Amino acid sequence: MLKKQNNIDQQPQKSDNDTEQKPVNAQVKEGAESLAKEVEEEVSGARRSWYQTVRWGRVLLTIDAILLALFALLAWWVSLHPILSIDVSITREFQENQSPWLRTLMYASSYIGSAPWLSTALVILAAAIFWIGRLRLEALTILFVSATSAILNYIIKIIVERPRPNAQLVEILQHAGGASFPSGHVMSYLAFWGLLFSFAIILFKGNRWWRIALLIVPALFVILVGPSRVYLGDHWASDVLGGYIFGGVWLGICLWFYLKLKDKGVLVRKRRPGEPSDPKEPPSQNA
Repeated sequence: MLKKQNNIDQQPQKSDNDTEQKPVNAQVKEGAESLAKEVEEEVSGARRSWYQTVRWGRVLLTIDAILLALFALLAWWVSLHPILSIDVSITREFQENQSPWLRTLMYASSYIGSAPWLSTALVILAAAIFWIGRLRLEALTILFVSATSAILNYIIKIIVERPRPNAQLVEILQHAGGASFPSGHVMSYLAFWGLLFSFAIILFKGNRWWRIALLIVPALFVILVGPSRVYLGDHWASDVLGGYIFGGVWLGICLWFYLKLKDKGVLVRKRRPGEPSDPKEPPSQNA
């Protein structure tokens, strides 16, 4: 008995200093996994059911689809009449107010669209956040809508070939190159900020602070970017109108395809063995 006790006493005692420390990369990995889990739980708790998602999306799609014929008519008209008296009157009326706060607000509203590196970084960052939150289809949709919107804007400008406002008619506070119709800023803001706003309505519910921010911030950018382009002399009001119309139509089409894929369960996270089913995910097609 004494021998056994001595053997126990001779065993090295572990102290806090002797405790093995996990490698730094392992700690970072655990922290990232913990963050991803928290984001996923927070997003899942606010996510709408799949049938509510489809219903809301179809409402937005119906509204946007009606605008396509109006855009075609407007594009045809401005291609025949590059300078419209109503455009000149609107710009001059708007530019009469040269208050410092208004000018600053207009510059700030357009700044993201005027800095390609910043707008690209925001798109990638938003896609990454949705990807971490296990919203893989939404992340890819953000990248797709922004990229295709830029391509379509470039093609339409080549077809319409409308010149930008000139200093003989209105004050040019910010110079921009290329064709004028439709506004690239407006289309890009709708593709990114408008999509985030749509996701906030379609996917989430409740009064969580981040959902409210996801509604207010994108809405402000989408609303302010149009007037800012006219105020700064970069675009005519009809350019901005065309950007809103076509940008909204394209956003609606992309949302329609997104909802179709969502309904089929494309890129929906598969349940792990033993994990309870999530009633907020669309039902399997094989069920």
